[in-house]
This record gives sequence, structure tokens and C-alpha cells, in this order.
Amino acid sequence: MKVVVDLNLCQGYGQCCYEAPDAFKLKGTEILVYDYAPPKRLQGAIMRAAQACPVRAITVEIDERQEGEND
Repeated sequence: MKVVVDLNLCQGYGQCCYEAPDAFKLKGTEILVYDYAPPKRLQGAIMRAAQACPVRAITVEIDERQEGEND
């Protein structure tokens, strides 16, 4: 799984932090910190976070070939 956040779109609303607190964190009011290659166990929360983003700044790519490698 690969997570990409378009930081030009991100407005710091923090909805991703509520949906996936183990994957996304806000530092201050505007700096989003996240793991671009999170463990598979966070996939559901990250997918919910992407859907919750009001500006659709989060893209999640799932590589089926690596299924199970990043647990």
C-alpha cells in the first residue's frame, strides 16, 4: 500500500487524523505527518481517512503483488 497526500490540496482540516490516528498526525495547525508506506493492518482506517478528506487530498494505491509483505 502506498499513501500519497497532495499537500497543495490539503487544508489541514484533520479529518484523516480522526479516522486513522495511527497513520496521520497534524503538527501544529498545518503540517501533516504520515507514513507513505504504512502497514497493511491500517488499510481500512486509511481508506476511511481518504474518503473523509473534504478536499480529496489523499490517494491510496494498493499493490496486490505485495499483499502480505507489509504486515
